[in-house]
Amino acid sequence: MSKTATAPTPLADGETEPVKKRSIGRIVGISLFSLIAGVIVIALIGAGTVAFTIQRSFPQLDGTIAAAGLADEVTVQRDVLGIPTITAGSTHDLFFAQGFVHAQDRFWEMDFRRHVTSGRLSELFGESQLSTDSFLRTLGWREIAEQEVEALDETTRSYYDAYAEGVNAYLADHDGADASFEYAVLGLQNADYEIEPWTPADSVAWLKAMAWDLRSNVETESERAIAAQSYTADQLTELYPTYPFDKNPVIVPTISDLAQPASATAAPDDAQVATASISWTEVGSVIEAVGALVGDAGEGIGSNSWVVSGDLTDSGLPLLANDPHLGAALPSVWHQVGLKCRTVATDCPFDVAGFSFSGMPGVVIGHNAHIAWGFTNLTTDVTDLYVEKVQGDQYWRDGELVPLDVRTETLKVAGGDDVELEIRSTVHGPIVSGLTADFDAIAGDPKVGTEGVEAEPARTPEGEDAVSLQWTALQVGTTAEAIFALNTAQDFTGFRAAAQLFDVPAQNLIYADIEGNIGYQTPGRLPIRGVGDGSMPQPGWLSDYDWRGYIAFDELPVSYNPDSGYIVTANNAIVGDDYEHFLTRDWDYGWRAARIVDLIERKAAMGKLTADDMRDIQADNEFWMGKRLIAAYADLRTDDAGTDAALDLLQAWDAQNDADSAAAAYANVLWDELVQNLFVRGRETPAPLVGQGRLFLVVDALMGDPSSPWWTNAGIDVEDMDGMLAASAEGAYDRLVDLQGEAPANWSWGSLHALNLASDTFGASGIAPIEWLFNRGPFEVGGGSSVANATGWDIGSDFSTITVPSMRMVVDLSDLDASRWNHLTGTSGHTFHPNYVDQTASWQKAELTPWAFSPEAVAAATTNTLTLTPAE
Repeated sequence: MSKTATAPTPLADGETEPVKKRSIGRIVGISLFSLIAGVIVIALIGAGTVAFTIQRSFPQLDGTIAAAGLADEVTVQRDVLGIPTITAGSTHDLFFAQGFVHAQDRFWEMDFRRHVTSGRLSELFGESQLSTDSFLRTLGWREIAEQEVEALDETTRSYYDAYAEGVNAYLADHDGADASFEYAVLGLQNADYEIEPWTPADSVAWLKAMAWDLRSNVETESERAIAAQSYTADQLTELYPTYPFDKNPVIVPTISDLAQPASATAAPDDAQVATASISWTEVGSVIEAVGALVGDAGEGIGSNSWVVSGDLTDSGLPLLANDPHLGAALPSVWHQVGLKCRTVATDCPFDVAGFSFSGMPGVVIGHNAHIAWGFTNLTTDVTDLYVEKVQGDQYWRDGELVPLDVRTETLKVAGGDDVELEIRSTVHGPIVSGLTADFDAIAGDPKVGTEGVEAEPARTPEGEDAVSLQWTALQVGTTAEAIFALNTAQDFTGFRAAAQLFDVPAQNLIYADIEGNIGYQTPGRLPIRGVGDGSMPQPGWLSDYDWRGYIAFDELPVSYNPDSGYIVTANNAIVGDDYEHFLTRDWDYGWRAARIVDLIERKAAMGKLTADDMRDIQADNEFWMGKRLIAAYADLRTDDAGTDAALDLLQAWDAQNDADSAAAAYANVLWDELVQNLFVRGRETPAPLVGQGRLFLVVDALMGDPSSPWWTNAGIDVEDMDGMLAASAEGAYDRLVDLQGEAPANWSWGSLHALNLASDTFGASGIAPIEWLFNRGPFEVGGGSSVANATGWDIGSDFSTITVPSMRMVVDLSDLDASRWNHLTGTSGHTFHPNYVDQTASWQKAELTPWAFSPEAVAAATTNTLTLTPAE
């Protein structure tokens, strides 16, 4: 996750943001309206039409709507949170209605997303987005998505087609501000914009955005490559330690032998689903659009999920918990939904509920009547950078010049002239240097990994250095099919067949069923490398470093009913370092996983586990590094009375990052000060700070080595470990006094670490009245980075929350109606709608709400019923 020193970033109001370290995907804040005069905004608000304009796009929730394209009636029941349960007589009508409902609730979000994934933001917002479009066109997400749509089997293609028909049926009667208030605001700048019909490729392309968000270690690889220009190999080893297998757990200690099919729940004959075996056949600001939508691969992106068998629960059947950690977004990336066939049978096999993506049919995470599943990011290395030697329109490969693949695309610009973009690619993938500051820095002084192959001058040809990107998501895949295979799986065999289709983004998949089985499967398209491990950019001119294929599915880690009675995934290492295939050097360091395992075992030792226990683990705020700081400062005192009082507060602290904790506020500021004093302030070349879990391990090792040269920093007049600790304690006190006053009673981690919810587009306009219309907050929150309640923040920033548990769910396999769920904002994407942020208060307190699933429970929870009927 690359963070390098950059030039000051211009802000929308003409001021300059302080220089600080940024990842290629972390620089958010789209300058959409730099040319809009304030008088126009005042006119819009002063006209008295805002309220009407906002509400005219609110969805109809009751009564009847005739929709051309439906074959039969569809019922849409909503609860008080606006969550729809859709019941239809055919798969066509079911996904048609899901498309219609998504468009009712979130069409602006859908439209913006497809412009992002197609590299067409300039068509919406003008030339300010040309750099973003150039980068995304170079990656070619839309082109790959179109190829994936063409490769879909007939049944899956029919689902995407039906969904698109439903979206377009809604658009037939809703245009401009009738579809969403954002179009009224957009019209101030881009009056000629017209909404296009929805297509299946618009849906599938969103999977590429999610894959980019969860792309794993390309930033870390970039970061290491840039750090290698200034630091020695020994220093890099200290800064990037290996996974602490002696401290923290792996997901699959013992791989299950599933040579024979796992015992399976027998589904009714008319509901059985076939599960045939499937064989494998920024960057400156250019990523801000994707970062604004789903976050980037920066601090805190990850997730927790775990499953506990009935042997450990009070019901005797499993409990499954999941809380994916993504960038904070308004609206939340998730849209809750239930999808039910009126009669579940082979031709209509869906009876499923969970979290969907607006713009895509199906349920991504959730449960059906037989199984439940959850995801966390696999964190395996599926991206590699290559340094290419380019001469003109050719590049070197094994001693020969071969032609670059060159294509030209046209970028259309609202209010401006078209721009021609030349895209160059090698055998590895598109050339991305020239598009981002980090990739340019690598190309400017390339330090390539050359393990196992002599990089003697004779094998290093002359030429211009360029950086190309190889990434599994830039190849045609099958994830678009996997969603429906998961939705209809009846047992562990069907679940694994779905996992085999789930190639990108690579995810840990956990499983539970109503028969009491629990399981885990590593899915994904995971590369087998030639020479080298991909942790540094590779020499593209040598085929020795090319990928050799992908790990066979039957060789990927799997666990079924482990003796421990639980499976925990939190982006930690999947297996030990004796696994036969290389997966990555860049796991999350496992602090969250260790804490979750500890809590499960402690609670199980005290009695049977309940759904409340699962929720309590999701809400746990223990700060591992806080405990280490308490120990490090146990005997240290300074010459400052205020600092010593703060250190006394630290010693009495329980290491819980609770929102109302004064000690947590001081501890986190102290941690930030210590890290900056060790690695940034006064250093000729600042060390990378991304990844607090990594820094936990680095600083923990330093605390055990008082003689380490890192403790000496002449730039801040510190000579030893005690001096460094004292300077950091005093700096933390002074900083917190500036932020929250001298009285510790007024200190609060929650207000320091507050979450501001900003609209993905107009919330970053730089125009206060517009931002007020769309943004909400601040909301005080607890938790922190590498904490089970994972509310991530950046070292060296203002402590505000940037990544969050985007949703939380606990599925009770003994009684699906006893399951619970919640997500960051609300069902609706319409500002000021009652369901815009009505789940945020519950999310803030890590409270979960009832999740109705059975027809009886859904009926009891229903507050509104809409009937969609075929139009004559």
